[in-house]
Amino acid sequence: MFIVEPMVAKSVLPILGGTPMVWNTCVLFFQIMLLGGYAYAHGVTKWLGSRRSSVVYIGVLLLPALTLPFAIRPDATPPVEGNPIGWLLLLLARSIGLPFFALSATASVLQRWFAETDHPSAKDPYFLYAASNLGSLLALLMYPIAIEPALPLRMQSRVWSIGYAAFVLLACVSVAAGWRRAARPVPASASDGGRDETIARAPLDWKRRFTWIALSFIPSSLMLAVTTYFSTDIAPVPLFWIAPLSLYLLTFVVAFSSRSTAARAIADRFMPLLILPLVVLMIANAGIPLWLAVPLHLVAFTMAALVCHGRLADDRPEPAHLTEFYFWIAFGGMLGGVFNTLAAPVLFNHVVEYPLVLVLACAARRGRERSPAPDGRPARSLNDWVVPIGVGALTAGFFAWLQPGPERAQVFVAGLGLPAFVAFTQSRAPVRFAASVATMLVAATLATSAQGPAVYVSRTFFGVYRVTGDAHARFHTLYHGTTLHGMQTVDPALQREPLTYFHREGPIGQALAELPDVPARREIAVVGLGVGTLASYHAPGQRWTFYEIDPEVERIARTPAYFTYLQACGDACRVVLGDARLSLARAADGQYGLIVLDAFSSDAIPMHLLTREALELYLRRLAPGGAMAFHITNRHLTLAPVLARLAASHGLIARVQRQAVNQAITPERFTSEWMVMARDANDLGRLAGDSRWSAPSIPPSTPLWTDDFSNIVSVLSLNLR
Repeated sequence: MFIVEPMVAKSVLPILGGTPMVWNTCVLFFQIMLLGGYAYAHGVTKWLGSRRSSVVYIGVLLLPALTLPFAIRPDATPPVEGNPIGWLLLLLARSIGLPFFALSATASVLQRWFAETDHPSAKDPYFLYAASNLGSLLALLMYPIAIEPALPLRMQSRVWSIGYAAFVLLACVSVAAGWRRAARPVPASASDGGRDETIARAPLDWKRRFTWIALSFIPSSLMLAVTTYFSTDIAPVPLFWIAPLSLYLLTFVVAFSSRSTAARAIADRFMPLLILPLVVLMIANAGIPLWLAVPLHLVAFTMAALVCHGRLADDRPEPAHLTEFYFWIAFGGMLGGVFNTLAAPVLFNHVVEYPLVLVLACAARRGRERSPAPDGRPARSLNDWVVPIGVGALTAGFFAWLQPGPERAQVFVAGLGLPAFVAFTQSRAPVRFAASVATMLVAATLATSAQGPAVYVSRTFFGVYRVTGDAHARFHTLYHGTTLHGMQTVDPALQREPLTYFHREGPIGQALAELPDVPARREIAVVGLGVGTLASYHAPGQRWTFYEIDPEVERIARTPAYFTYLQACGDACRVVLGDARLSLARAADGQYGLIVLDAFSSDAIPMHLLTREALELYLRRLAPGGAMAFHITNRHLTLAPVLARLAASHGLIARVQRQAVNQAITPERFTSEWMVMARDANDLGRLAGDSRWSAPSIPPSTPLWTDDFSNIVSVLSLNLR
């Protein structure tokens, strides 16, 4: 079941691009299917009994045979305007919904049947939940390690379908074995000697159910929030999406295993020691290296999830209520998906859900028991108010004394240590500790913005956009998440000057100046709009077409108060909304004399724009004598070998240049890396012999990327700075 999740997510990338919301929406879909499967499992086992429910179960398992092998139609077209989440959910339901629904009921159904057997462990079948999640974890890890590098997508689907058929056979065997060993009704209690039987036998009231929902909601929401962080700051690929989900499953394995007491106690104790540094670094906007940032986020998330799932395991009910227990766990998990995927983008302009749910996780820890007040109500202390307010005041005071900035990140981290320490002293009182963390975050948010005063902020399916002004009111800058994607001076006399990765002395400036001035160059295509910087290179008689997937980016680029590159270009520059590959497929053959790829997603060209099929499309749209330019500047992925391999496979001439820039001298110019390709060296003109441009090397191990096959591990380059 968990092999298919990253498989399906990768299948839809060519349709919706590499946004983290693609994965989050896929996770939400699978959570909805899981909830439906658990509801179905609860209903059939409760009202039909073991034998009749087993017949229904096998029948439902057989239904998906009519739909396998599954496939995502490559010509499926999402809506150009509006949010594509609903469209994507329907697409997933049509392609993989039925088999996933059938599989999702398996764990709870089999455990309920097991509880009715004469097996010695039948009185407490929850260890099977740990085993089930362990299997899910191993299946999930198999995808990036063994399946993605070895098999194309079509073959992956076929192999999975064969595995599904084998599973149905095993399910039939299990049903037959269960019938033979059925010996008694479901026991009314569960105990293993290592858990609190009083908790397990507590009344099954709505307070208890709501507690289950809350303890399931927090880890689910945190998992998606961490995923969004990784996808925004690293790369939009299943490899990084899988890590938080894998740890999420691992915490279920540990929490529901029979020997998890020590691990859960460690998580509860050390969670504040991980949450506070994470919060401080988030507030200070410190650009820490990946080798520290990634483990810190992942370990903090793991501790928080283990605390919540450990409390769920302690409060597990007797087997008679097993399927209902799993239903409420799935319901809480789905609410986390709904909150992060549907509600948060509407409610918040920033990615507020991550710190918000971190605060909830802090409050979910077990605390010291306090004696109730004489009237029986929970005891309250003045410190419950004074300490959090004091922590917030210390944080706000520090911000008033020193404005944040990248050059002062270390000072900020040190200075925020005082309010963080005060908050830590309250770690034995979870609600007070959570309130202290919350006031730190709120005070920092109200005091300042991380990257200059925000002129405009918006959030869409594709991420958070912020237009900011610098401290000296010289530039407007567009950020997508934390990555800069365009800058323009506010000086009217210099507003036609391209900046950042696109300045005139940089690789793209050289290319546009030195490529042959052939008639075909009258039509130029640019994949990725940004703020429209490349429009500043427009010459009389040329027509530029920008392909952009997010309508919000066009709105920002066309707002004269922010950026004027497109306005200065006038009618000679047009924007086509929608996925670039689908839009280019509707263009005429040989239409463009130059195609520039500058599609962004965390500084990365989405993977589906770097495949053999994509390059073949570009070549069909490229006029005779035309050229292509690829912007491959990236902090974490070495994309040049992939492009060089593609060029070699099609007999193209390629040149690459990485130009380093000293931003201390020219802060408006950025280091960048570009590759140009053409069918013939003459089509590159003077660039073919320019010493600043070199022929790219192709390591022997570099694979040829296709829509069916890509291996992100081969180009991953962790930034250890």
